[in-house]
Amino acid sequence: MSPKYPLATSSWDQAEYDALQRVIDSDMFSMGPEVRAFEEQFAKQFGSKFAVMVNSGSSANLLMTAALCFTKNPDLKLERGDEIIVPAVSWSTTYYPLGQYGLKMKFVDIDLATLNYDLEALAEAVTDKTRAIMVVNLLGNPNDFDAIERIIAGREIVVMEDNCESMGATFNDKECGTFGAVGSYSAFFSHHISTMEGGIVVTDDEELYHVMLSLRAHGWTRNLPKFNHVTGEKSDDPFEESFRFVLPGYNLRPLEMSGALGIEQLKKLPDLVKGRRANGAMLQAKLGNHPKFIIQREIGNSSWFGFSLVLRPDLGLERAEFVKKLTEAGFECRPIVAGNFAKNEVMKYFDYDIHGELKNADYIDEFGLFVGNHHYATPEAIDALAAL
Repeated sequence: MSPKYPLATSSWDQAEYDALQRVIDSDMFSMGPEVRAFEEQFAKQFGSKFAVMVNSGSSANLLMTAALCFTKNPDLKLERGDEIIVPAVSWSTTYYPLGQYGLKMKFVDIDLATLNYDLEALAEAVTDKTRAIMVVNLLGNPNDFDAIERIIAGREIVVMEDNCESMGATFNDKECGTFGAVGSYSAFFSHHISTMEGGIVVTDDEELYHVMLSLRAHGWTRNLPKFNHVTGEKSDDPFEESFRFVLPGYNLRPLEMSGALGIEQLKKLPDLVKGRRANGAMLQAKLGNHPKFIIQREIGNSSWFGFSLVLRPDLGLERAEFVKKLTEAGFECRPIVAGNFAKNEVMKYFDYDIHGELKNADYIDEFGLFVGNHHYATPEAIDALAAL
């Protein structure tokens, strides 16, 4: 039986089905003009110079990590063994590309209220060894980028931003995902826009953009402009350039259907986020002082991916018991992303350190969960949460 209050619902209407039919009628299904048009629209809408669409948000994280490892720019280049700070709570593919490219992760605790970096712990963790920081905006909530900028000021630290859960969130009127050298987004079904599967990387750096264009499709030159930062100048012979490989790339290309869907979804994004924010305001008003659980404290303007519920200390209520109550009330729920990721068995494959204690991440891991938010008004669901 379907839950009364699901984690995610569709925001498609006839416009998306017409877009799919347009691609079917064109008989061109692999990456082409629809994807290019989506990328141009995305970059313009988010205030970035360049956008590269890929087949998932996970691939977006892989692509932006790889680009920083293959750039020729010494101010941005990451090398194997470099230390990168990461938050202890995020999704698996925030971390995997970092480990796969030989970066040494340093896990830092999160704030129990915001679910983003514990800024005091972050300030302590940053040293002269720190080469990069991965900033993850969790469940739609921006980080305090002013505070992060103060912490890293005067140091040669590359900022990467995983914004896969927070499309449409802003801080100081600037779009999240655009604060670092590179930023990633997801367009998976459950996210703010849906292209079935899909992801995007944005950057203002033209060389990184060209590197990503090559890495996205096999590391070949075919998708590079004639004058580019990877090879300099391409020949005018399309036959010679068709199978010329210059970087150890991947096949992360999206489908034309995903690009076409994205074009329609971007038109709706402002209203989709507006609806989510209205539900967020209702949640804060009605559940801000709930006796059983803590809700997420907003930084900047959250796009409210979902609603986190963290059981209060000394309540004497086990999470499994609370999950049962939620399920009986009709709520579909999940752990808060992946909890304290440093506790996962997969970490044995990566080089990493833990800064201090991860007490808040551990608490989230044991007592945190989240339920869905949507682009339409959900007063009944919020009232049901308030009554628990």
